[in-house]
Amino acid sequence: MSNPIVHSFWDQPTGSWQYVFHDPSTMKGAIIDPVLDFDPMSGATSTENAEEILTYVRDVGISIEWILDTHPHADHFSAAAWLKGQLGVPTGIGEKVTKVQKLWKEIYNLPKDFPTDGRQWDRLFSDGEEFMVGEVPVRVLYSPGHTLASVTYVAGDAAFVHDTLMMPDSGTSRADFPGGDAGALFASIQRILSLPDETRVFVGHDYAPDGREAQCESTVAIQKATNIHLKDHSGEAAYVERREQRDATLPLPKLMLAALQINIRGGSKPEAEENGRTYLKIPLDYFEPR
Repeated sequence: MSNPIVHSFWDQPTGSWQYVFHDPSTMKGAIIDPVLDFDPMSGATSTENAEEILTYVRDVGISIEWILDTHPHADHFSAAAWLKGQLGVPTGIGEKVTKVQKLWKEIYNLPKDFPTDGRQWDRLFSDGEEFMVGEVPVRVLYSPGHTLASVTYVAGDAAFVHDTLMMPDSGTSRADFPGGDAGALFASIQRILSLPDETRVFVGHDYAPDGREAQCESTVAIQKATNIHLKDHSGEAAYVERREQRDATLPLPKLMLAALQINIRGGSKPEAEENGRTYLKIPLDYFEPR
């Protein structure tokens, strides 16, 4: 068994962390949660983040075997489809993504023939499923709460925990999106914190509070000892109350209504209309302003 080398990429506009991990013995690796750039003012997409990842992969000599998303993101577009086109490797996500597809198909009133069986990805991972990246074993942990479909990828001694835990001074992630649940999030976090104390924890976001540098890595031991939402060990009921009170004060992510249309398609844009252009839909008055 081998532990991976992890390289992180931060997208400052969305506060999102993207990762490449690889096995140093075989130089085989995977990409996790890549960002497709989007300018909401112009509606333009671009690939600066994904190209930076490709440059790193090629410079280091990593043979990418998987492009993995932890869940359909609400705050950025996934670059999984674009990177698949560049690298020719399969994409994967948790199998519960079909629930998210069905939910947002209704919200967007998508055509009846829009597929909600997850076929937009090459592999839908089940809870506990294991696969290898070189000599690094990867185990999939179903981690709902932030979304219905969230998974954690435990690759050797590295856990990519997406939007469950944040850096300890920021606590944990919100659970108020459609399909979210604070109680389920608490249970998912406890499962992650049951991993060995030395497990490296890589988060999905950091918003650099109090002007500090953006950070992405801690450990299970550090999270248990210092996470501001967990260190008092007050239990599920108190956590859920705090989480729901906090979530009620948060605005919806600026890109949510645009991003989910891309991300329930595995990072692909909607089909072009008769004029050759692609369009996004915004459901007016579905969500209450915050």
